[in-house]
Amino acid sequence: MQQDQLDRRLKNYTQWREKLIHNVQAFQEWLEIHQLASSEQEFRIFETLEALRKDRLTIAFVAEFSRGKTELINALFFAHFGQRLLPSEAGRTTMCPTELFYDHDAPDAYIRLLPIETRLQDKSIADFKLEPIHWNHTPLNTSDPEQVAQALHEVIRTRQVPLEKARKLGLYDEATDPGFKATGKVPTQVEIPCWRHALVNFPHDLLKQGLVVLDTPGLNAMGSEPELTLSMLPAAQAILFLLGADTGVTRSDMEMWEHHVSAVRGKAGHNRLVVLNKIDTLWDELKASAAVNASIESQRLSTAEQLDISPDLVFPISAQKALLAKIRGDKKLLNNSRIPELEDYIANTILPGKQEIIRNNLVEHVGGMVDENLAILESRKSETTKQLAELRSLRGKNADVIMHLMSKSREEQAAYLRNVESFQNSRRLLQNQARSMLDALSMETLDRLINKTRETMTHSWTTGGLKRGMETFFDGARDTMDQVTTHSEQTRMLIRATYKKFHEEHGLPQIMPKQFSTARFSSDLERLYQEAESFRRSPVTAATGQSFVVKKFFISLVSHTRSLFYKANQDANAWLKEVMNPLVRQIKEHKATMEKRLETLRRISESRDTLDVRIKELDTGLRATKRQIDALQQIRHTIYTPETDSSKASVAITQTAEEAII
Repeated sequence: MQQDQLDRRLKNYTQWREKLIHNVQAFQEWLEIHQLASSEQEFRIFETLEALRKDRLTIAFVAEFSRGKTELINALFFAHFGQRLLPSEAGRTTMCPTELFYDHDAPDAYIRLLPIETRLQDKSIADFKLEPIHWNHTPLNTSDPEQVAQALHEVIRTRQVPLEKARKLGLYDEATDPGFKATGKVPTQVEIPCWRHALVNFPHDLLKQGLVVLDTPGLNAMGSEPELTLSMLPAAQAILFLLGADTGVTRSDMEMWEHHVSAVRGKAGHNRLVVLNKIDTLWDELKASAAVNASIESQRLSTAEQLDISPDLVFPISAQKALLAKIRGDKKLLNNSRIPELEDYIANTILPGKQEIIRNNLVEHVGGMVDENLAILESRKSETTKQLAELRSLRGKNADVIMHLMSKSREEQAAYLRNVESFQNSRRLLQNQARSMLDALSMETLDRLINKTRETMTHSWTTGGLKRGMETFFDGARDTMDQVTTHSEQTRMLIRATYKKFHEEHGLPQIMPKQFSTARFSSDLERLYQEAESFRRSPVTAATGQSFVVKKFFISLVSHTRSLFYKANQDANAWLKEVMNPLVRQIKEHKATMEKRLETLRRISESRDTLDVRIKELDTGLRATKRQIDALQQIRHTIYTPETDSSKASVAITQTAEEAII
């Protein structure tokens, strides 16, 4: 598969996402025109649109030093640049995590570099991203390839610092220094990276379409920057782990795989790929092609067995030959490099997987609102149809029949109002239940746990202290999440009983109230725990016991757990505000319908001329309701079953946008 085909798939993906945005906006317009959106719903739609607009497809490249990561990035995405966009030379390698993306808010290309000294501050890289003042900013002149290449060389720059400074930064320990192991002497000067993190904003077509490339450093650097393992890698849609075909799986490769790649919980197996790079080292003109291919296949199967993954997820390639072939337009060399197979997998497996995630999120956040409004409209249509039949049956009937209907309607209304009073009592009970749930999820509760753990670890920032601290922290966090689960289940049962009562006794539409589940938060909490265990068991951690790295890891872990609890609190709070809204709307609409029906019967009893006027009004209203239902059903269809074919989708979205505002 040529790069232009991968490019086309990304463009189709971007167009598909734009059409989803258009549909959500059509629904937003519909709600505004009919004045049906609550403030919570408006905020949820706003958040959904922002998430769709800012959506990115992140592919992370992970490997030990000198496995050809950067060359593969150049070959996969930037060969059209005509030269290496990222520095990839013998003896030179990525020294800090580097993100390549397109910043729609910035007028010009740039590279931003975070000084290594920021490691001394108790802030995450994510925090620093919000504060540009801390970054070294260099504009990139995209019309001058030499200036771009020179500026990007900064990511591999290092410098010598005194031993104590390197220790203070958490970048030196005897246990990981081969020089110390060989001589038993510690150095007076240590080579360290100049930068902690790099952000590269570049106006490349693939990046403009939402692709983000994350280039990571080697094993020791990965271990010293916990945010990579805790946040950046789990957030990526795909992780490409590189090995050398000439070396196979080395000890350090296996450590990186076990502790930083396969340990990434919550990542689907088919999104963790192994790239067996440098197969050109196995090419031998003195051997037949079949023998060379057999040797490569043997390496592929052996690698899959060692890493305990499917051989289908191991891709033997030559990144250097692929880059050369694309620049020269050499199709034969490109096929020999085998990179088309990897590109094909990214386009046909990773991208559809990302689309499914977006679709599921859209269904969760907007689909329920569409369903709720459809149910109310269907109920309105049913009630209007029933009233029309009733009024038409009154033609030619005497006053006694009308009076009987009025009497019956008053009795139904009285019974209904008694249930409405009961509903208010249920809402008060729900509020009490909600307070208990939100108290358990409060930041104050978690901060008490954090402070308790910090006190436990204050005098022991070692791997042993880490273990005790982690046990204290996660036991408390799990207990809290269990309490929230219990409260949410009790709340859910109360809500469902209330909905069921009005459906069975008054025929209100049977809407399933939106559910709140702690499952994904519990899953994320478990993933963080497993990352902590993996970090604690890591040979690097066990060997060094560096207090700096351990402390840094704990701070990062706490930061992510705090974010998780904050998100759970926000979601629970939003759910509690919204969950009864569909029933409240149904109750109000049903009450208004009953009152209108009584008023109509009273007016008919006074003047038969009112009958035909009211029939015409209801008939007009029924037709308008049917049009609204048709418009919402089209929007619903696109949200629940998004069309990926550009021509079909564009026709459907145009029709939906026009009809949704009728």
